[in-house]
Amino acid sequence: MHISDILGSPKPSLSFEFFPPRAAPAWESLYETIRDLETLSPSFVSVTYGAGGSTRELTHDLVVRIKETTSIPPVPHLTCVGHTRHEIDAILSRYAEAGVSNILALRGDPPKDQPDYDWSQGHFRFAADLVSHIRAFNESGKHPDPRGFGIGVAGFPEGHPTTPNRVDELDHMKTKVDAGADYICTQLFFDNHDFFDYRDRCDLVGINIPIIAGIMPVTSTSGMKRMAELAAGARYPAKLLKILDRASSKNDPKAVERAGIHYAAQQCAELLDEDLAGIHFYTLNKSHATRQIYASLGL
Repeated sequence: MHISDILGSPKPSLSFEFFPPRAAPAWESLYETIRDLETLSPSFVSVTYGAGGSTRELTHDLVVRIKETTSIPPVPHLTCVGHTRHEIDAILSRYAEAGVSNILALRGDPPKDQPDYDWSQGHFRFAADLVSHIRAFNESGKHPDPRGFGIGVAGFPEGHPTTPNRVDELDHMKTKVDAGADYICTQLFFDNHDFFDYRDRCDLVGINIPIIAGIMPVTSTSGMKRMAELAAGARYPAKLLKILDRASSKNDPKAVERAGIHYAAQQCAELLDEDLAGIHFYTLNKSHATRQIYASLGL
């Protein structure tokens, strides 16, 4: 299903994100986890894309498998890192042939073993370049849907880690939207004020495409530290830290998990009350926490 149809529904979208496992045997378990979500009728599931190529082919295989064997629309991530135009076209052609309707276009992070990665040597230096290329692919008529791929881009309610100037950050976002993006999916955040402020600032610069809010429940203190690394410095408000501190004082990991899930559920309930386009759950490849939140929302 094309993202314009998904986000054109009167109900907000609810979706889930998964990342490529390092070991090949874990992919079957991940597929079963995704398939189990079918009973919730999610709007879509997205699958991230490993930098450096080690899991890219497995990502493609999983996306096609989801498309062919489930009723859940898959949204594969596609990054600029390490790709030529020919390689991107080959990936887009494979997805188009499989009937995949949507792509999340990202700049991506360079491989960890290449700290001096030279962006100027690639065919796609910025996400806007990739968006433009996908839009050109759409216009070539190579996709079975006359609209081509629906194109998503990333948004950063707490600010982009490499763009401290928040005015410049919105200019960069506007460039991606003007290049042809259909919707924005935000990085995770823990204070809804950050999201609402970001949405208002987007509106002020003429960004009027749907913005989906990214939510990740904290289920352990160690996981919280790992999230901060993955999200390039996520901001943890004092309210959340106090809740987790009280829970962790009981020396009961389940208490921390319950507290984190409850906090995320409250976030979601407040967001849904504010005419939201959708909520995207970052699952860390585990669905039980997001399932509990989903159930608590009465959906």
